[in-house]
Amino acid sequence: MVPIFRSLSSEFIAHKVDSALGSEPVNTLLHFRLLPAYQLQFMTVFNFGSINIDLVYRVPHLVKPGETLASSSLQTVLGGKGANQSVALARAGVAVQHVGRLGNSDTWAADQMSEAGVDMRHVEFIDGPSGHAIIQVDDAGENSIILHGGANTSFDPSTLKTHLSSARAGDWLLVQNECNALATAFDVAVAAGMPIAFNPAPMTDAVAALPLEHCAVLIVNETEAAALAGTDDMSEAINVLSQRYPQTRLVLTLGSRGAQLLYQSQHHIQAAASVAVVDTTGAGDTFVGYFLAALIDGLDDAAALRRACHAGALAVSVAGATPSIPTSDAVDRFVR
Repeated sequence: MVPIFRSLSSEFIAHKVDSALGSEPVNTLLHFRLLPAYQLQFMTVFNFGSINIDLVYRVPHLVKPGETLASSSLQTVLGGKGANQSVALARAGVAVQHVGRLGNSDTWAADQMSEAGVDMRHVEFIDGPSGHAIIQVDDAGENSIILHGGANTSFDPSTLKTHLSSARAGDWLLVQNECNALATAFDVAVAAGMPIAFNPAPMTDAVAALPLEHCAVLIVNETEAAALAGTDDMSEAINVLSQRYPQTRLVLTLGSRGAQLLYQSQHHIQAAASVAVVDTTGAGDTFVGYFLAALIDGLDDAAALRRACHAGALAVSVAGATPSIPTSDAVDRFVR
């Protein structure tokens, strides 16, 4: 075992696990509801998510087909939707245990997550490359990303079950779509009575085969919503998804136009705050982490949506993914 981070209450460690659980998946519908504050404070989020090494190139414009373009700068930073969302949850004040994998040469990435307050006991180091991304960021702050799964796509179901075995009913499972074995993660969560928050990015055809009816929260952008609903008409897509998953809080992120939330008879619309855009990388992950943290903290849906939008606005005003994720205090000051 390799110690990474120590707190007063426990030692957070990364290690290799060889044992496995033998339980069969159980398919039961999860119903999420907001709980009293004295119960909420004991919730933990288990985030089964990617950890990437991001290579960020600053360019005057996003490269065109056949074009060779010189960059003005290059940064190597911690990234990955899973890592970003774990850091966002931790900076929002929520207990989060990350389940993931890194290559042996990238312990520094785990160190940074630990320093941000993420519990890393379920992170394994393996032979082979970490997941990584090649990111272009242009002068308008827009980005284009090429992703390689690496260690993020090397999970086997038995190992994943072991990592999630300590979860209790009421703890959350957060997942994105940058790791393999998502169906196993869903099965374990349903059997354990864990509400599931899913951000299906990047979108693939395999997402539609997952039991999305078990999601308590489904967070999608317009591209992802259109792919899931099978229509490019966004009004129609929203109606299709909200009717298909009536027990799910459907959150639609709209970038500079804010976000919407649909749940049963509710429909909340939140405009984005006006800020100077430096870099949009990581803004969506900041939104996801802060939205889930707000629900766990007991905020109602409208307030949770508003806080997540404010956090996302702060994120686009700073360069980088993880470095741009604000603290809870920073979000409080921004709101005031």
